[in-house]
Amino acid sequence: MKILDYLKESWIIPELKGKDKTSILRELSEVLVQPCGVSSSEELLTILQEREKLGSTGIGEGVAIPHGRLRKLRQFIISFGRSVQGVDFDAIDHRPCQLFFLVMAPENSASDNLHLLARIANLLKDASFKKRLMEAKTQRELYEIISEEDQKY
Repeated sequence: MKILDYLKESWIIPELKGKDKTSILRELSEVLVQPCGVSSSEELLTILQEREKLGSTGIGEGVAIPHGRLRKLRQFIISFGRSVQGVDFDAIDHRPCQLFFLVMAPENSASDNLHLLARIANLLKDASFKKRLMEAKTQRELYEIISEEDQKY
């Protein structure tokens, strides 16, 4: 399962402006309004906040993988964002998160959804990959770094 099958360069945000969990989720959602076929980012934000109530998607070591399911989707849709400063995302290690992969999944995709989330989490265990993402200067460079790692799979 390739991440770039579901992530477009234009859905990458090199510098998230949000300073808290809600604003980060809103920012990551805004680029997915049209691809998800929803009327506003608020619809996606509601889904994501409901998921966050079950437990934070901040998996630690500066990484969060917020995710939710949307009935009308036929395939996964992913956005990526980076916060150089870091944001309190209620991560399991209580440290700020800097790298965010937001995954919107079709409603009946439990197995594939877990597979994709695990794929992203495994990629982000690689310290050199995370370092390269943090040092990238542009949206294009971030996309190329993700693409290079994705090709190794």
